[in-house]
Amino acid sequence: MDAVGRPVAHLVDGSLYVFRAWHSMPDEFHDVDGEPVNAVHGFTRFLCELLERTRAEHVAVAFDASLTTSFRNAIYPAYKANRELPPPALVRQFEWCRRVAESLGLVVMNDHEYEADDLIGSAHFSLRAHGFRSVIVSADKDFGQLLGEHDEQWDFAKNIRWGAAGVFERIGVHPHQVADYLALCGDAVDNIPGVPGVGAKTAAALLAHFGDLDSLLDRVDEVPYLRLRGAAACATRLKEHAELARLYRRLTRIALDVAVASHAEALRRQAGDLAGIEALCQQLRFGPLTRARLRDLAVT
Repeated sequence: MDAVGRPVAHLVDGSLYVFRAWHSMPDEFHDVDGEPVNAVHGFTRFLCELLERTRAEHVAVAFDASLTTSFRNAIYPAYKANRELPPPALVRQFEWCRRVAESLGLVVMNDHEYEADDLIGSAHFSLRAHGFRSVIVSADKDFGQLLGEHDEQWDFAKNIRWGAAGVFERIGVHPHQVADYLALCGDAVDNIPGVPGVGAKTAAALLAHFGDLDSLLDRVDEVPYLRLRGAAACATRLKEHAELARLYRRLTRIALDVAVASHAEALRRQAGDLAGIEALCQQLRFGPLTRARLRDLAVT
């Protein structure tokens, strides 16, 4: 519960923290079979610290199982085509990370059609109807589109939190405009090109004036009269790429209708699996401190 009695759901972008651990932890960690487990060790430490600090009662960890198979790839094959697939050593570690989260009694969400963003968005949207507020644990700017009046996003590594107002402070648009903004200016991380010549500042200025992408495209003939550098050329490009902009928005908009968290207690944390934790600790060669933390969290 928060300070005014609202139940709180912590929704964790698990894949982000696995990748961060993979890149930041030294490669000296190996399991009993000699396989690398540096990402598992880093992710487990992150998860322990998160649970120790929050003592969260409702929490879910979402992973990406759809690196090349999401609905976005079906409608735009170039989606994320610029990203290298994780090496087999990391794919193996993702499975161990999921097992660690499950052993602690946490709900684990992954789907081959939807990305972690969509699973978090759908859980968030469903729980909002039950009076929950969400704390989305991620540094990903895309999540800004989900934040309502009482919600927060938490960059755990930097220990920085922000709400809906913080989205505007960070990228210059309001939460309900984030998907349109990314469709206009593009998102290089996901290989979404956006409208040629429309950068972040121009996209924010256009949405400040028109409100949303549909209104902008419906009233594109007004763009040349705006006090905007290169306004006439911008209007031409918007006309030429209108349908692509609408397609890009289908990519940048987080899905809210995946069948997760169908009732208020769907994400309630369960008792941990002590036997499972012991087996994981042996297999992954966790040190005594991590073992003690996991055992403590399994029973609290």
